[in-house]
Amino acid sequence: MNLLVSILCGFLYFLGTSRIGYGLSTATGSPLFYGLILGLVYGKLTEGLIIGATIQLIYIGIINTGGNMPADQSLAGIIAIPIALQTDLSTELAVGLAVPFGVLGVFLDQIRRISNSYWISQAEKHAENLNQRGIFNCAITYPTILLFFITFIPVFIITLVGADTVTFIMDAMPQGIIDGFSVAGGILPALGFAIILLIIGKRELMPYFFIGFFAVAYLGINTMAAAVFGTCVAAIVLFNSINQKKELS
Repeated sequence: MNLLVSILCGFLYFLGTSRIGYGLSTATGSPLFYGLILGLVYGKLTEGLIIGATIQLIYIGIINTGGNMPADQSLAGIIAIPIALQTDLSTELAVGLAVPFGVLGVFLDQIRRISNSYWISQAEKHAENLNQRGIFNCAITYPTILLFFITFIPVFIITLVGADTVTFIMDAMPQGIIDGFSVAGGILPALGFAIILLIIGKRELMPYFFIGFFAVAYLGINTMAAAVFGTCVAAIVLFNSINQKKELS
């Protein structure tokens, strides 16, 4: 079971970080997607989705400015989720486990970028000879093959031995440190959500956010009802904005 799961995790991480499907990689590389797939594999769909969604909240406000990756949500999710499901870690501890691997993913991405510089130089040589096939291979084929090894191997090894290692460490770790990880794991998702509010939040729109928050928190409406109300509010704001532009023109 562990071997098959490790192979699956390695392939999922490769798929989520590659440019295969391009636009789809944003979805297939998200912790929420990993939580769905791995939750089904372990027969713990609810737990997988909760852990995946919570990890994704940390990175929801991160922007890859200039193409630079400040943290890798894909590696954070694909390592933490299967280990948490195997060892029955709480969501907070899973989040605390995920963050260091999100940093490690940045180094893997730098290895990918460095290796790509070699293929660029080779593509330039093929361009001088008008070798279209060579340019294609240097732009797509060879980098994708190399990326497979860069992404698959580390995830395969970590997930294969990770659960036993984490169990051993957790048993040997003082309870105070474990409690610290739990507290940090509870704060980080809120921090990620705060970042996205700073990025997209506008002063005139913030009241709608708080209305939605308190409606869910105190009125107890479910997700579908919140989505319907949010869509209606967004439509009202949009139509009012269009009418104002027409009046000004």
